[in-house]
Amino acid sequence: MRNVMDLHTHTVVSGHAYNTLREMVRAAADKGLEVLGITEHGPSMPGSCQNFYFHNLKILPREMYGVRLLLGTEANIVNHDGKLDLRQGELENLDLVIASMHLPCVKAGTKEENTRAYLKVMENPYVDIIGHPDDGRFCTDYEQLVRAAKEHHKLIELNNNSLNPQCYRSNTEENDLEILRYCKEYEVPIVVNSDAHFDEHIGVFQYAIPVLEKADFPEELIINRSFDALQPYLHKK
Repeated sequence: MRNVMDLHTHTVVSGHAYNTLREMVRAAADKGLEVLGITEHGPSMPGSCQNFYFHNLKILPREMYGVRLLLGTEANIVNHDGKLDLRQGELENLDLVIASMHLPCVKAGTKEENTRAYLKVMENPYVDIIGHPDDGRFCTDYEQLVRAAKEHHKLIELNNNSLNPQCYRSNTEENDLEILRYCKEYEVPIVVNSDAHFDEHIGVFQYAIPVLEKADFPEELIINRSFDALQPYLHKK
């Protein structure tokens, strides 16, 4: 897999990560990445930054050490109607928006409730990526998820951290293989991300790549190959 980007990473301001923004960008540059997404957790995540942090991202450069920066959020889905923990006007002004479900921020519902949450959040024009939908604690109808991603022109994430044996998410490899099968069937692109909370993990996909190989997933459906491939999926074109 040709990889020039990692779009899902966190700095110290997310509350449970361990490097500054500058350290994360330097690590991306050292690894030869062309594009880095810094996507801090939304404010409903315990210990994360609050709304003013996202308002002030406008002061930061969008290129450092030769790396193009996309500064945004991993917004938390906070109910089963797809509500996020940042307002629409705040999301609109970010470079990149990932929407994810985390147990500290929303209760795991039934399969129908979890699926509805994803389907509703994909109606949001400012959401670019559905983050780690493979968590078995949020049982989901993956065929509906993938079909909605195609309809609303969203990317689905294959999250390397989900596949780490130490990760708390459940049944992720089996779920990822099912998601990838539907993405192949419906020709829905994915993005492979590290979900790095430490600089050494940026651009490291050692758990995701074997799953892609096992699924025989076509490279042309992996957006990581170029910024040009990514750009049509960003709400800020």
